[in-house]
Amino acid sequence: MKKNLIFKHLFIDYYSGTPKYVQLANSIIKAIAEGKIDKGEILPSINELSFEFEISRDTAEKAYKYLRSIGVIHSVPGKGNFVMSTEVKQQLKIFLLFNKLSPHKKIIYDAFVKTLGDLASIDFYIYNNDFDFFKRLITNKKDIYTHYVIVPHFMYGSEHAQEVLNTIPKSKLILLDKLVKGVGGEYGAVYENFEKDIYNALEQALPQLRKYHTIKIIFPSYTYFPQEIINGFHRFCHEYAFEHFVVHEIAKETIKEGEVYINLMEDDLVTLIEKILATKLKVGKNVGVISYNETPLKKIILNGITTISSDFEMMGKSTAQLILNHSVQHIENPFYLTIRSSL
Repeated sequence: MKKNLIFKHLFIDYYSGTPKYVQLANSIIKAIAEGKIDKGEILPSINELSFEFEISRDTAEKAYKYLRSIGVIHSVPGKGNFVMSTEVKQQLKIFLLFNKLSPHKKIIYDAFVKTLGDLASIDFYIYNNDFDFFKRLITNKKDIYTHYVIVPHFMYGSEHAQEVLNTIPKSKLILLDKLVKGVGGEYGAVYENFEKDIYNALEQALPQLRKYHTIKIIFPSYTYFPQEIINGFHRFCHEYAFEHFVVHEIAKETIKEGEVYINLMEDDLVTLIEKILATKLKVGKNVGVISYNETPLKKIILNGITTISSDFEMMGKSTAQLILNHSVQHIENPFYLTIRSSL
């Protein structure tokens, strides 16, 4: 019977991006903190957890291994796992909502989790730039977390984002990567200044850009990327007298000598490189390439691709620090140009 009572307090959300062993461990910690599981109680066996939640034995064991490592439970050979301490460190319960998965989003996540350490349990969700799913997730999860950390990028519905975000208590809200007009009150934010960032980065690259006559930015017509990027691009090109164009479909583009291409999407970068390699043009001499978002592979591809990129590790750390310091500060995240041979 005790096993059944304990299972009433354990929960795994199969839509969450948070690893199942973390969810399981966090639900046990939550139940202990709320007095629903007492010190000395025996927890369900590995087999029982595996059967109940349809998870592997390794996943269940990993949850218990984590709980043992932080001193919450201890195991007795032949008898099972017991609650050793009700003095749990975790005081923060965080709802982390990303618009998509990508290599640079993983950098943010890893830095965020590492900086918070064992002080927080994190439920991680991805809404794939879908506004309706975004709204549903926030509506269903409202009022059960100490903090809501949200990346607000949408393929549609962005004009209604502030309505959803304004339903969250501002003392709990942290916007990540982008500010949203119409969100009132005092809330935390770590954001990119998209228009200023691209303008400043291109200005720093001016000595290299001078050997080209045209700059083209690959910006899909249907995208979640902010219009401010295009605004900064146009402003730079007008000020420094570059011929410039916005390319919506790189697959239809003819690559010509004297052009520089700025890409935002990783798939577009692959297509761009394939098209350049099909010509006799030399990257960094006849045609230039600048790619958004630094990743390790860009240090190697084509002997190094020039990048313009936010400091994603700093973004994750700064967001965690806002939570730890109970701050509602707005922090503009650093943005860097890294010159390589592709320019």
